[in-house]
Amino acid sequence: MDDIDARFVADPFMMIEDGRYTMFFEVMNRTSNQGDIGYATSSDGISWAYEKIIIDEDFHLSYPYVFEWDGNYYLMPESVADFSLRLYIATSFPDEWEYLGNMMGGQRYVHSSLFRYKDKWWLFTSPSGSEMLNLYYSDNLRSGWRPHAMNPIIKLNKHTARSAGRVLVHDSRVYRFAQDDAPSYGIQIFAFEITELSENSYADKPVSEIPVVTKSGKGWNAAGMHHVDVQWLDGRWIASVDGRDR
Repeated sequence: MDDIDARFVADPFMMIEDGRYTMFFEVMNRTSNQGDIGYATSSDGISWAYEKIIIDEDFHLSYPYVFEWDGNYYLMPESVADFSLRLYIATSFPDEWEYLGNMMGGQRYVHSSLFRYKDKWWLFTSPSGSEMLNLYYSDNLRSGWRPHAMNPIIKLNKHTARSAGRVLVHDSRVYRFAQDDAPSYGIQIFAFEITELSENSYADKPVSEIPVVTKSGKGWNAAGMHHVDVQWLDGRWIASVDGRDR
């Protein structure tokens, strides 16, 4: 990395358009000791070239949830130190972004994961730590977010509460991914299918007792894996993941 002295990178999210792969991720700046948002590009999804930092605020940023909607590209990073849920729009994708404003504010919003379903926006987010999961909904992406009637939809459960990547909507079915954060952060990830979703009700079920990804005991993911962005491309699944070695 030529433009930053990085301790590590984390939380990768991909955009795949016209055979071009772009990955956005947190870059932990060793000098400032805070996270910035950078990106890399690829022609095949296997070999990647780091490009540069694209969003650098006065506070820590991570979990750059990037998505496309109505012809525009948006990025919603975690910004807990700012007590906000910020939204950026690409003025020139993928390297120029403009801050649009806060979708919500006044709380800590951890690992916020957004999706569109049945003509409405839905948002999973944790208020802090890994024990609780809240759900919000809105007709408008940028404003009007309301808390779900059943909040917190998960509480006092470090195994299933904290989001671990993009919510997957596939064949009219919705899946969320959750970190297993007990007894330590980011051991593995489980998938849950959402079986009931409305303004007043919510239910999900485990897809399997087997984790989607888990620690290997050696190498870059020896101690855990805590993020996955799964996407369907040309009849096959492709995913970006991260892990920790200690």
